[in-house]
Amino acid sequence: MPYASSQEPDAGPPPSRHRPPGWFARNRLGAAAGAAVALVVAAGGVYLGSGDAKPEPSKAANALEYTSPSTTPTGSLSASSSASATPPVSATPSTAASPSASAAPRIPATGWVPVDRAAWTAQADAYKALKTDPVPSGVGNLPEFRADCQYSHRLPDDPIVAPGLPGASHMHSFVGNKAVDANTVAGDLTKFTATSCKPVQDHSAYWVPTLYDNATGKPVETTGFRVYYRSLAKNSTGQMPMPNGLRMISGDARKKKPTPRGATGQFYCAFYGPGDLDGIARSTNGNWPICGGDATLHFMMQFPDCWDGEHLDSPNHKDHVAYGSGNACPTSHPVRIPAITFDIRYPAKGSPAGYYLSSDKEGKSASSMHGDAFVMWDVDTMNKRTRNCVLGRRTCDNYGYQK
Repeated sequence: MPYASSQEPDAGPPPSRHRPPGWFARNRLGAAAGAAVALVVAAGGVYLGSGDAKPEPSKAANALEYTSPSTTPTGSLSASSSASATPPVSATPSTAASPSASAAPRIPATGWVPVDRAAWTAQADAYKALKTDPVPSGVGNLPEFRADCQYSHRLPDDPIVAPGLPGASHMHSFVGNKAVDANTVAGDLTKFTATSCKPVQDHSAYWVPTLYDNATGKPVETTGFRVYYRSLAKNSTGQMPMPNGLRMISGDARKKKPTPRGATGQFYCAFYGPGDLDGIARSTNGNWPICGGDATLHFMMQFPDCWDGEHLDSPNHKDHVAYGSGNACPTSHPVRIPAITFDIRYPAKGSPAGYYLSSDKEGKSASSMHGDAFVMWDVDTMNKRTRNCVLGRRTCDNYGYQK
């Protein structure tokens, strides 16, 4: 599977696109910028990075208009916060036999969703009490662990942006938790744990807008969907694990700008070996690369690495998290968490007709590409991987240290 790893770059000119195996680009991820991309062939994989320090902020989480019941943050990190506070509605599991079988679907709350203080305190205390496992010889020094996922199902649902409203969203392609639909809440992810990801201790749900072949109108589903949890900084001081139930969105479904060669936010071509990331040609409308040789279409997406420590979600599904800079998190979001990165592979080489995303069928550009992450891991696994791999700054795969 054509994947590898990368981190934040030092200042200087863009690195060469083609490097021998074993070379890693140290690069902050984001939408691919044609003048600042890096193709990496390492451990049998390729990787695309960009020179963008931070994705363009947006208040638009998705194409669906919605009204949040709350625009004011609730919950606090102060000492007066009750450890036995009532969990938010998103932490209550379904009592139905399956998520979609409930006679009266629970509509999850949107807006500011406070973290379950007792659960997070317990997780944090357990994490701090852990000891780092001995590191076998030959383990790399890239601070990351991962989940490798396959396509699960497709629905016009979005349990983050349009909770409780089946069919209200554009079409999404889901990987990970197989039970996800519009009514899914955090507790469902721990109750219905069948997953298309490895390791099976990752009960999270991940989704992106469905890609369609413009010539046939048929969907093109992923053949590889790797989710990295990594450090983007040069050290892991203060590193904490992900809290369960955290929800966030990367990208902007309302962005409708063309994506010609060299534009940010475009798909790229990758395979085992050197090649042209921008493709050997472009689609007729210029928005999609046509890949040469064995290359196929890929997309990479970077999520924030800092959390406010108070909320599992926010009205635009972005304000409770932030991107760190200068090797630190902003004071408004002081908790350093692993940065999720989507590395997606599609079984398509490109064509003159090009493609379109369900979030922009009319414009047929790639700029509306976005991703959702609804995080839910076995707590012990999340804690151990974060300590061994991210805090310990060692390369891990789906199961632990990668030799």
